[in-house]
Amino acid sequence: MKLRFCILFVFVLIHSFSFSQNKKTPFTFIVLGDMPYNLPKDNLKFENVIRVLNKRNQAFNVFVGDFKSSKTPCSDTAFQKILGYFNSFKKPLIYTPGDNEWTDCGKPQTGSYSTNERLSAIRAQFFKDTSHSLGKSKMELSSESSNVAYAKYVENKMWKYNGISFATIHLVGSNNNFNTDRLNSNEEFYERSQANIFWLNTVFEQAKKDSSLGIVIFEHADMIAPDKGKEGFVTFLKELQKLVESYKKPVLLVNGDSHEYKVDKPLYENEELKKTVLNFTRLQVFGEADMHAVEVTVNPKNPALFEINQIWIPEINK
Repeated sequence: MKLRFCILFVFVLIHSFSFSQNKKTPFTFIVLGDMPYNLPKDNLKFENVIRVLNKRNQAFNVFVGDFKSSKTPCSDTAFQKILGYFNSFKKPLIYTPGDNEWTDCGKPQTGSYSTNERLSAIRAQFFKDTSHSLGKSKMELSSESSNVAYAKYVENKMWKYNGISFATIHLVGSNNNFNTDRLNSNEEFYERSQANIFWLNTVFEQAKKDSSLGIVIFEHADMIAPDKGKEGFVTFLKELQKLVESYKKPVLLVNGDSHEYKVDKPLYENEELKKTVLNFTRLQVFGEADMHAVEVTVNPKNPALFEINQIWIPEINK
């Protein structure tokens, strides 16, 4: 009995030590989005992007939406081709949707689909396994859909890696599918907005419970840009700022949408004085013509926690 107790005690000590060591160990993850756009030639370029990233030593990859342009077909065939690309990543790939793959699918050049039907198709095809990532190697994920009240939101994910809390939240460009024409229903927007606010709060609550070193949130929309519309993002941004300021630890928001690489601190404690919310950083990835990626190193020895580096993908011979 004493021997069993000693063995169990040693196991607990080793487990606790390894966990604390993991929290101090730097690691990297890779983010990209808004590609391939100009088909069919960009398919070959995207294959090259995947080849390059598959040679690196990241823990996982995240694709922040828009796996097609707003002018290319939204067919199941097109979706399945991209799903095949996502599953060809050697390391886990986590995906959050963009506007081009569903809100823009009502256009004639994309196939004149019902946008809500295409959203359902995205959920059915890309999030069939609600508890794991895409990619050749899988990562376990928690899904908001495990909550009966938000069962349809299979795309909102959460996971933890080496002491960092990660999450995807479904916010998209084109004003987050909020239509300013009162003749049109915004039922989808309001339902998803409620689910997103709930998930955002869940992420911060869980990070506090886990004593996470920091939080990373991935979403598609460039919701901070003044020319992108504000009605679809104002509630979420207010809640995000409130949670970030009370959390105190580093928070990194990663988005796509604008196809312009950018790292900035766009939130202010005092807008008039431009007093920055220092623990918040926004990373916006490359996209469209610039088919490149970004590597983020999580370094617990750095007070800012997140170290961001560009990955330039070499041009392939045309």
